[in-house]
Amino acid sequence: MNYWLNRLVAFSLVVIVSWGLFASSTPALLRQHHETPGVLRYHAQDSLKDRDGNTWQVLLFPDKSQGIKTTYYLRLVGFPGINSFNHPQSLEILTSQGKIFTATDAYAQSSPAPNVGQYDLTSIISQLPNKQSLKLSVPLENNRELALKIPQAVLTEWQLLTQEIE
Repeated sequence: MNYWLNRLVAFSLVVIVSWGLFASSTPALLRQHHETPGVLRYHAQDSLKDRDGNTWQVLLFPDKSQGIKTTYYLRLVGFPGINSFNHPQSLEILTSQGKIFTATDAYAQSSPAPNVGQYDLTSIISQLPNKQSLKLSVPLENNRELALKIPQAVLTEWQLLTQEIE
């Protein structure tokens, strides 16, 4: 009897420890950078793959240089020479409930590089859901389209960033 009880206890401990090690909890991570000497800023930065398997840097960052109100920009950066944005084009954001948001192209006049797009999320950032995922869509050159899924963990980072600023 003791033999089976010991085995049951050992098995239970293995299951509990394994569950703790392999549980898929992704902590929100904000990065900080020095915008200018003495001025520390935070941003959310993630690497995500599009449906074609291309990796994109996705950065959400606040900008206070325009005045008192904070502007939130979403910058999408692809690998040079692979994809080019077709400026000016709005970014479309689709929620899992089917709601569509639109963000204007901040690089409508000029872009620092063809593989960089930046969009103003200021008016919609507070309306984005935090317990779901999003799909981003924007036209690229050569009749292609960038389609990125933004997972819930990234949305948690975005919410944390906006709370830090307020």
